[in-house]
Amino acid sequence: MIRPGAVGPTRMLSRRSFVRGLATATAATHASVRFAHALEQRESLVMDAMGELRPEYDDALLRDMLGSGLDSITVTLCDPKFEGAAALETAVDGLLDYDRLSASRPRQVLKATSVADVDRARREGRLAVFYLFQNTTQFGDDLDRVDLFYRLGLRSCQLTYNDRNLAGAGCRATGRLTEFGRRLIGRLNERRMLLDLSHVNMETMADAIAAARAPAIISHTGCAAMHEHVRNTTDANLRALADGGGVVGICQIRPFITEKKTDNLEPYFEHIDHAVRVAGIEHVCIGSDRDHRVIVMTPEYIAELKREEGSQVADADLPLFIEALNGPRRMEVVQAGLEKRGYAAADVDRIMGGNLYRLYRDVIG
Repeated sequence: MIRPGAVGPTRMLSRRSFVRGLATATAATHASVRFAHALEQRESLVMDAMGELRPEYDDALLRDMLGSGLDSITVTLCDPKFEGAAALETAVDGLLDYDRLSASRPRQVLKATSVADVDRARREGRLAVFYLFQNTTQFGDDLDRVDLFYRLGLRSCQLTYNDRNLAGAGCRATGRLTEFGRRLIGRLNERRMLLDLSHVNMETMADAIAAARAPAIISHTGCAAMHEHVRNTTDANLRALADGGGVVGICQIRPFITEKKTDNLEPYFEHIDHAVRVAGIEHVCIGSDRDHRVIVMTPEYIAELKREEGSQVADADLPLFIEALNGPRRMEVVQAGLEKRGYAAADVDRIMGGNLYRLYRDVIG
């Protein structure tokens, strides 16, 4: 879903060397023990790999979000459907809009550029907010714009949106990763900007995972094996993502998860279960892709949604939300649901935030 609206080069490593180096530095068994012990010493970390934070959210709604345990959220800065000069202008305006939002809510919101900011936000009872673009059209064919936006605070970027761009093909297009796309991924890796593969088609996704020299994320998706949808990810790509050290975020967009329009929480957890079975417990997180308001399907709300999403949302797709996850306290529902399904406490903590924190630490810093 969308809403309207100087760093020096690092040494390049092969993806395999990157992952091998992490494994060598902290053997998997010992890392898991230390991670579980660390979680026992503090409250659970809760992070959303891609969600909404709108300027119109009032203090009460922000308090509810924080009250649900949410520590960090990654937000889409602007409408990703623009191309050319309009894409660049919209991207700059969106980034400035969120900078203004952070400045206007200093007691609730902290602009985040590293996991140290997550730690700080938790200490101070604030929400760490990471910046995401859902397309690379704002870069045009100029890789130096990656550096520019990095200096402005951008820390993750989707390779494509739904259609084809210079880098590759989105989920509604045919084609594969381009040569420019390979160079773009190289620059993102070099600048320690997280590569997000949500919205790309499965061929471009596979190519990008193979080309990347650092772990990637699919921040908001469902599992194609559980529910056929153009936005959902195949098991083959889930395995490849995990083999590269990446993380997949299971979204809460109802049409991606199930055809059921009511009594539909169980299918959501079935997608999480499937992702865990395929990718492994250390490679799954929550990427809600949802509004935090309690949505009532009024004519006014439907008009607002269609203004923002255009032809992407058909009447048959509504409602977009899963009933039990409609509102600002949904992370409590997710955590309780994982516990009810028998996940060990340490594994619940991994899914709720630990896996995403590790990915951000290793890639973003």
